[in-house]
Amino acid sequence: QVHLVESGGGSVQAGGSLRLSCQADGTIFSIETMGWFRQAPGKQRELVARISSGGRTTYPDSVKGRFTISRDNNKNTLYLQMDSLKPEDTAVYYCSYNLTSVYSGTYYTDDYWGQGTQVTVSS
Repeated sequence: QVHLVESGGGSVQAGGSLRLSCQADGTIFSIETMGWFRQAPGKQRELVARISSGGRTTYPDSVKGRFTISRDNNKNTLYLQMDSLKPEDTAVYYCSYNLTSVYSGTYYTDDYWGQGTQVTVSS
């Protein structure tokens, strides 16, 4: 089994910064795309940032220039540096990995999600 564990959420005033981390453990063969998503109350889950296995990054306009996604493949860890935070960034943030795991000699490719971490930005 594979588990993703997020950390780094919390409360901050507008203009502040937070750094989220997501670490995967389990019998992982390879990790392809990794991403951060968020869901605010009453809203759909939305993409915040994505990074490919080759390091290509994607951001929506709402966070471009303020958020930076990065990955450490040696540690199976994903990061999200969030600067110049705004109240509208308040949400539960989830990490997601598309990865291949190995169990009893069989390879499985699937999407895995973390449990979510709350980010609250006050004005």
